[in-house]
Amino acid sequence: MKAENATATVLVTGANKGIGHEVARRLVEAGHSVWVGARDAERGREAAAKLGQNARFVQLDVTDDASIREAAQTVGKAGGLDVLVNNAGIVQPDAPNDPRGPLRAVFDVNVFGAIAVTYAFLPLLRKSGAPRIVNVSSDLGSLTRATDPDYEFYNLELVAYPASKAALNMATVQLAKHLAGTPFKVNAANPGYTATDLNSHRGYQTVEQAAEVIVRLATLGPDGPTGGFFFNEGEVPW
Repeated sequence: MKAENATATVLVTGANKGIGHEVARRLVEAGHSVWVGARDAERGREAAAKLGQNARFVQLDVTDDASIREAAQTVGKAGGLDVLVNNAGIVQPDAPNDPRGPLRAVFDVNVFGAIAVTYAFLPLLRKSGAPRIVNVSSDLGSLTRATDPDYEFYNLELVAYPASKAALNMATVQLAKHLAGTPFKVNAANPGYTATDLNSHRGYQTVEQAAEVIVRLATLGPDGPTGGFFFNEGEVPW
């Protein structure tokens, strides 16, 4: 982070539960200082308290520009930021009779929110010696897999969520190119089909398994990749 193997200051959005909370826990356990970003103040404070003294709550609604600005000010006044994990995300069923509704809601969090948070915190990240940005995506956003008849979710009939993750993947690539030649490492992570509230706990992976790739990308050394899409076993095809 600031130097290889040094401790870092990390912000994880949507960290009051699920994969985000496990990522925060793992990073705290490794000795890093973690901001637990959450929209709900009560749940966010409870989640941070469970993680110990190296975790702090910051109220952050990724769909609210004022909330994002205030969070950036709070983190900046406290000393800066080395790592941003854009984990906050939602899923909604498509609505053929109102297609714009689910698309707006899902993209507002999964794409526009992640991009808005990233731009708001870029000035702080630029001051770090080893800034890292991890966008939590999904293999449902892989065009290669979506068009493969052998892919396990090939027959999934859902537009908004996969499209939002495909858009987030493109944002990751473009941001990585924009920051090429700097110490930044910008990558997308595929945690896999994980049992969380997002899918009513139907996923077959645990949050512990899902957090592995995110933590790894958040703590990359100077020779680590940038502009890639990864899961625990390696790279995910775009």
